[in-house]
This record gives sequence, structure tokens and C-alpha cells, in this order.
Amino acid sequence: MSALRVPSGGVGAAVYRVIRTIPTGALWIIVAIWALPTVGLFANSFRGASEQRTTPWWLMLRDAELTLDNYATVLGTDVQGGLVQGVINSFAIALPATVIPIAMAAFAAYAFAWMDFRGREWLFIGTVSLLAVPLQTALIPLLQLYNGGANQTLPFIDKTIAVFPDLSLTGTTTAVWLTHAGFAMPLAIFLLHNFISGLPKDIFESARIDGADHFQIFVRLVLPLSIPVLAAFAIFQFLWTWNDYLIALTMIGPFAPDKMPATVIIAAIAGDFGRYEHLLTAGAFVQAFFPIIVFFALQRYFVRGILAGSVKG
Repeated sequence: MSALRVPSGGVGAAVYRVIRTIPTGALWIIVAIWALPTVGLFANSFRGASEQRTTPWWLMLRDAELTLDNYATVLGTDVQGGLVQGVINSFAIALPATVIPIAMAAFAAYAFAWMDFRGREWLFIGTVSLLAVPLQTALIPLLQLYNGGANQTLPFIDKTIAVFPDLSLTGTTTAVWLTHAGFAMPLAIFLLHNFISGLPKDIFESARIDGADHFQIFVRLVLPLSIPVLAAFAIFQFLWTWNDYLIALTMIGPFAPDKMPATVIIAAIAGDFGRYEHLLTAGAFVQAFFPIIVFFALQRYFVRGILAGSVKG
């Protein structure tokens, strides 16, 4: 096993020094306290409605029988269209909403960092300033654009032109992932720009001397070196889009219940007056299974990506 590489300066070194001062036992206590609610939720997912409401979960082995009925019910097609279809819809939203912003933002970040063109600084500032736009205030205008477009009447000539076409996206998963991709773009460009602009200038100069153009430099040098930060952003973006409720409910709403993602279906599982609230525990763990897989698959890049650009050495 290779030795752990300790950052020599910057934020990484400060974080490392703080962690070194914390006893291992204290860290395990923090982990146990943090995981306790999740353990209780997982235990209750194997218990019936009456057991969940009358007996603490830590007494489940003494006073209650374990059952898989909750999972069988939430995975059945008779509950709000079925959670299986909801998981499929969540993938149809989360995958393009994760891949598209990363792909486009990587190109844009490289252009802002290493390509000279007129107005580069102001365009970058304008792009990053979009981070200040609240997502919630833009949902209804976007919904109107997706369903009806936008028209403008020109003065004096009494003529109407289409500023934005009618895409008829209301009630589709496309409207959801398109909204996620658009609002993720400024943050992705900002994070990737900070990393790419910090790459050694010598490798770019050497590549240009060898005759490489910008596209070849981006594909053969920048992308391989940027894998940690790309993976870190992919984790955050996938978790955000997978667990989203507001955008999906607004863009799909009552127009197409069969296109609802898992989060909306789980919220509806409880039924009127919480009659089926005992099913929420099983539904939550079915919905959380795939983000956990994604995190552990990319976790080796996670810390490297988070600290990318903030440490030296």
C-alpha cells in the first residue's frame, strides 16, 4: 500500500492537521451518532404499521417479527404507479442532468482558462453571476416557456415574432433534466475553471510546440487530469437531481403521473392522513440505494476532487 500523500499547504494541509488532532474514538462516536437515525429508519422498514407506531425500533428483535411486506408493497404497481417506474424515471432525469452539464462545462471552463478571445473576462463574470439567480423564482417562467414559448410584438409594424419556440415539454422528463442542466452549468463552469486554470502552464506550451490544437490538448491532457474534479461534481449533481422533488413536481405535476420520479412517488405513498406512512421507510431505502452505489463507485476521486485547486504540493 502506497504511503498517504499529505498536502504541503493550503486548505488541505489545514484540514489534515485538524483531523490528526481528533482521537479515533471520538470520530467513531460522531459516526455512530450521525448514522443512528438511518439505522432506525432501516430497521423500521422491516416492521409493520402497528409495530412502528407502538414499539421502539431497538426492541424490534424482541417484540416484533420482521417482514418484507413493506418492500413488496412499494415495489408493486398498485402504489402510485409503482416505485420501479419511478426509479426508471429518476434515471431518465438524473443521467442526462449529470452528464450534459459536465460535458459542456468542461469545454467552457477550458475556453475561459486557456483560450484568448475578446470579452473573456466579462463573459466569465456574467456566467458565474448566474449562480445568484434563485431556482425557485425561475420555475414558473420556465414552465411557461416550455409550454407555449415566448412571443414579442414589434412596435409600429404590428408584427409578432417567436422569441422562444413552443417545445411542448410540459409533463416530460426532458423538461426536468433540462432545467437541472441549465442551473447546474454556472457552478460546474466555475468549479472546473478553478481547477483547469491551475494546471501547469508548461504542459500546454509543450503541447503547442508539438503541434497540438486546443481540441487535442483538451481531450488528451485536460480531461485525464481533471477526472477527480469531474467525478466530484458528478457525485454532487447526481445526488441533487436524484433527490429533487420541487422541479419534478412543477414541470411534470398532474400532466403525466406516469413520468413522476421516485421522490414524488414516495411522497405520495403515505396516502391521505398518513394512512400508509409505514411504507415510507422502505420507499426511502429503495430510492437511496442507487445514490449509495454511485457514491462508493466514485468515492476514491471524491476527496481529491473536493481539494482540487485548493492545495499545493
